[in-house]
Amino acid sequence: MGFKMGIVGLPNVGKSTLFNAVTRTAAAAAANFPFCTIEPNVGDVPVPDNRLQKLAAIGKSVNILPARMSFVDIAGLVKGASKGEGLGNQFLANIRECDAIAYVLRCFEDGNIIHVANKVDPLADAEVVETELMLADLESLEKRYKGLEKKAQQGDKEAKLTLELVEKALVLLREGKSARFVKRLPEEEKAFQELQLLTSKPALYVCNVDEGSAEHGNAMSKLVEDYAHKHDAGVVIISAEIESQLAQLPDADQAEYLESLGLHEAGLNRLIREAYALLGLQTYFTVGPKETRAWTIHKGDKAPAAAGVIHSDFERGFIRAQTIAYDDYVTLGGEVPAKEAGKARDEGKEYVVKDGDVMLFKFNT
Repeated sequence: MGFKMGIVGLPNVGKSTLFNAVTRTAAAAAANFPFCTIEPNVGDVPVPDNRLQKLAAIGKSVNILPARMSFVDIAGLVKGASKGEGLGNQFLANIRECDAIAYVLRCFEDGNIIHVANKVDPLADAEVVETELMLADLESLEKRYKGLEKKAQQGDKEAKLTLELVEKALVLLREGKSARFVKRLPEEEKAFQELQLLTSKPALYVCNVDEGSAEHGNAMSKLVEDYAHKHDAGVVIISAEIESQLAQLPDADQAEYLESLGLHEAGLNRLIREAYALLGLQTYFTVGPKETRAWTIHKGDKAPAAAGVIHSDFERGFIRAQTIAYDDYVTLGGEVPAKEAGKARDEGKEYVVKDGDVMLFKFNT
């Protein structure tokens, strides 16, 4: 299971530069003028996980297959996008298809790069984008309201449930708050997600800083961090320029380059880690002579659901899952020693999979 993160923001904040870096491609035109990206570019990238190499070495695997996630570079939003300004309708539709949204905010000064508002103010930029998404959600819900109300009055239980969620969302949106703040019960989640509200998606604020601020951020990124915490959103500091330079280096030279800048890891790693946390994702592994592979599931998923990520037949015919904790697998030296030490467990349908579990599924065909 992968997921799709949309990269959004005002023109010339570094979206396409960041996209090019994390996908190691020049598919998105990073030019110094608005709307250089007209169609959304999608890049499928591996999720970095140092555990894979250790597992593969122990399992003598021929191939290593990391989990993957998709980034979507969506053209710059402008004020009035909810009404179609700046090709806004197309952009909003692209955002709706994503699982989460990364708001790239310019947190650096550079007189050579124009800003659509002629000033560098990341909080103002964030509010413009968020406001346009809220206005689009408002319009969508107001169009549906009368139809739902009529069905609810006729005794349609599903319509009544949906209408209550719509009313809660409308109250928040009219107060200038995102729909992700709507309080709902677990049994209401499916109906809420079916509303497909832009502001209900998990949000991540990406502070694009200058090279010298990549490690600790700067005054502007600190403002964004405070803003993100108030808006129930994640935040990560990245220098798109550094990521761009890093992407052009051979893998063997990347660590040295990062060290020369006082950085311990690539910004992509931090971005993916924060995105995983936002979406409540985690990883389990399968290990064998053919391949060692990482699989992405949601935290709280039980063993049959984890098996279903490999193939739906695994979930339908699930019997049990041989499970070894990552630390036990690595420390003891693989499946056989783990079995001998009593660390290989047979787990049933109610087992909640833990991050790093090494699993082997038994199922009926």
